Amino acid sequence: MDFGICTASKIDEIGYITHAENLGYSHAWIADSQMIWSDCYAVLALAAQQTRRMKIGTGVSVAGTRLAPVTANSIATINQLAPGRTFLGIGTGNTATRLMGHKPMKLKEFAEYLRVLRALLRGQEVDFTWQGQTHPVQFLMQDHKFINVEEPIPLYVSGFGPKAQALAGEYGEGLVMSVPPNPGFMHRALQNAEAGAQRAGRSLADDFYTASLTTVVMLRPGESLASERVLRECGAFVIASIHYLYDKIRQFGGDPPGHLRQIWDEYSAQVEATPETHRHMRIHAGHCTYLLPEEAKFVTPELIKSTCLAGSPEEIIDQVRGLEQAGLKQLMLLPSFETQYQVIEDFAHQVMDKL
Repeated sequence: MDFGICTASKIDEIGYITHAENLGYSHAWIADSQMIWSDCYAVLALAAQQTRRMKIGTGVSVAGTRLAPVTANSIATINQLAPGRTFLGIGTGNTATRLMGHKPMKLKEFAEYLRVLRALLRGQEVDFTWQGQTHPVQFLMQDHKFINVEEPIPLYVSGFGPKAQALAGEYGEGLVMSVPPNPGFMHRALQNAEAGAQRAGRSLADDFYTASLTTVVMLRPGESLASERVLRECGAFVIASIHYLYDKIRQFGGDPPGHLRQIWDEYSAQVEATPETHRHMRIHAGHCTYLLPEEAKFVTPELIKSTCLAGSPEEIIDQVRGLEQAGLKQLMLLPSFETQYQVIEDFAHQVMDKL
């Protein structure tokens, strides 16, 4: 199992990435959400120059906010700085689009985006449609090393549902998701990716890479999941799962899952106190960075267990092994911003060192 970090992109906080590298983390995933964080590619450029071994890339870049050739150019530029250790995570968008009041890219458009992106990252010519016109495009002057597409840039596709996971198998070298600590979810995700690969006339490669976003709660002796320390360490990540579900139900309809039904009406009323014109900005306030005080009561032990690795270090080691046996190849951690250094240190010493 590989272990990585995902971080809210902060242009003057590259030290967190180098600290993770020194602790033995293999990957740094730099988040892309232009309305709340620093530009991910600017952060990656600095990280490329301040790391030596760690693989670096987007976690994940958003198709809906950049043309496919622009995204390909951005990551190929980083690959010129960190050749052979650059990857591209790509998705349809969550906060990057929703915080502007827009929905994520539709999957049909995303499939076309991935087709173009995959070809460009391989240095190939590909037909690209923009503003109703289709023309062939290809990176020029490659021999002058403005960018680097000679060293492979793995394409990891973000997919939470079966159709998006199938696109990862069809176009990508890997699948990025956020699965609960339940091996059954991994089995289904890989089946979906395999279906996509078969659609493209192949099977999933043996080195098809799977990575899951989560965070970790390592309980101290006698401590419960309701402790203030636990809330500080994981609250921002846990509440983001409610933000995501609220927007999903708002868009597609349906009911909340069973573990959220008790709090759903109160949570919805809290969000809906904000006028509709500005509600899209309220829903994701503090996203994966800090926990709003008024939302702390919604972070229940049950919700923590359904979204995070939680328990004693020994219990977490068992959870990691179960996910690895189910086919997961990397766990990436996204702790709350104020506790991130401590969380990745504790995990490195108490879990990674014992695996």
